Amino acid sequence: MPDLTDDEYEALEEEVTKNPPKVSGDGTGGFFAQHQRETLIFLDQVSATWLRVQSEVTHKTQTEIIGELVREKIAAKTSA
Repeated sequence: MPDLTDDEYEALEEEVTKNPPKVSGDGTGGFFAQHQRETLIFLDQVSATWLRVQSEVTHKTQTEIIGELVREKIAAKTSA
């Protein structure tokens, strides 16, 4: 997603505040559930398609795939 101007960011923030995204979860309201509700991820079309296909092929959730990618990047940085 391209960088947002201040006006675009404020408009997006207002839209999300007025219409919060619905998320699934266990409803316990614990730290991780709260953190998950506050995390929004915007992907370009290529990334979204790749993620969806990988999810179908590997039978993993998109969240699991993103987590694995992040951990791989962290491991690569710490071992360099």
